[in-house]
Amino acid sequence: MNTELLTQLKKCTEKNWLWNYDAEAGNRHLLLPNRSSQELYELTQTRLQQLLPLIAKNQEKLKVVIVEPNPIKFLAAFLAGVIAEVDLFLCDRHWQQQEWQQVFSLVQPDLIFANSAIQDLITKVRTTASNSITQKFDLPEQSLIMIPTGGTSGQIRFAMHTWSTLTASVAGFCAYFNCQTIDSCCTLPLYHVSGLMQFIRSLITQGNLVLYPYKVVKTNQISFNKQDYFISLVPTQLQFLLETIPTWIKEFKTVLLGGAPASRSLLDLARKYNIALSPTYGMTETASQVVTLKPEDFLAGNNSSGQVLPHAKIIIEPEINSSSDNKIGLIKISSTSLCLGYYPQLFNSSQSFATDDLGYLEKNRYLYLVGRNSHKIITGGENVFPTEVEAAIWSTKLVKDVCVIGLPDAQWGQVVTAIYVPLETEPNLALIKQQIQFQLAKYKQPKNWIKIGSLPRNDRGKINYPAVTAIALRAQAHANR
Repeated sequence: MNTELLTQLKKCTEKNWLWNYDAEAGNRHLLLPNRSSQELYELTQTRLQQLLPLIAKNQEKLKVVIVEPNPIKFLAAFLAGVIAEVDLFLCDRHWQQQEWQQVFSLVQPDLIFANSAIQDLITKVRTTASNSITQKFDLPEQSLIMIPTGGTSGQIRFAMHTWSTLTASVAGFCAYFNCQTIDSCCTLPLYHVSGLMQFIRSLITQGNLVLYPYKVVKTNQISFNKQDYFISLVPTQLQFLLETIPTWIKEFKTVLLGGAPASRSLLDLARKYNIALSPTYGMTETASQVVTLKPEDFLAGNNSSGQVLPHAKIIIEPEINSSSDNKIGLIKISSTSLCLGYYPQLFNSSQSFATDDLGYLEKNRYLYLVGRNSHKIITGGENVFPTEVEAAIWSTKLVKDVCVIGLPDAQWGQVVTAIYVPLETEPNLALIKQQIQFQLAKYKQPKNWIKIGSLPRNDRGKINYPAVTAIALRAQAHANR
């Protein structure tokens, strides 16, 4: 049992470190810190007492699913599982039948922590689902923390982390920002790595944590001493806050930005309001960021993703652009925060993690992202990176949103296609084309332009590429009739 963590939680409780926005309270207020802190500690003890008898009865490690909508209950179940050293599966409370069928094809849990409504849904699915994994996998003896990834584009996968990989991420974060205590304002879901790591940073460093749902931030800005706090946002959230309450977001010590690529126009808007922004690069597999840009570099005009954190190493290979000093290639990551694999299969421990991202490291070791390798367009034998084309279109200030993809073409192999949301009801496409022709080589300029009302994105601002491609193919078929 991880008694050290239990002791640490008790120590934090005495400090009154946790504030939780009580959405169920009639007057909708922030709970007093001693109430939230004490509630978390007591409920963790209760959950621990539920787990220990089951552990004693089972010869194998207990498999526990956590899908609690209430943040304090979620964290209590999480802490109890880590302390009791069971295998935890963190799940999204918004999942429906299809997603739960995927979960049960991977794992048959021994215990599920959820409210009654979610329990009812899970029970219906579980009675009809069968576990498709029959092979016996050689999993490590230490307890595993499974964090979901990949659900928006198809099959749900669980990145297998341990308490050691998660705390290694915290150590790298502290060293990079030169801080011993981390105060966090968490607006992101706790089942997701971006929300979970904010909690763990504050817990491990004995900092303060404010659990403050984003939907509440949009309507009810509660005052607290934000100048000591980090806050993590995705681009769509930052865009809304800058357009509505820029003075509120400006008060934070640091605004970490990740989850999806940010447009140049959004970064420029953040600089206009002098936001202490830190764009980050990381993923569920690396327990959040492994590359981060410091606010002082951002405000000085640096548009990179930043420099590599101390607990990680970035390798660019193979080089595919030998004509440039900055060699573009596939990004590979080695890190003490890297997950062990996708449940239930382990990675080869001797190899670095190969991402689908293309980028380059310039001479001062700042990482610049070029785009996804799988999204790279090859047209007439030339490589086109969608992010470059999108940046040029954004710079016209004539679009609300844009996504560039490649569509199959008999003559060119692929044609560059822009799916865009115009700024005006009647878009001036000719003006957009005119403005980008001096920024991009001719083969990079879109041959197809498809106007739509909105681009399909998930709640973290990521483009749903299968849906975008389907829209573009339908438009192409209609145009060819």
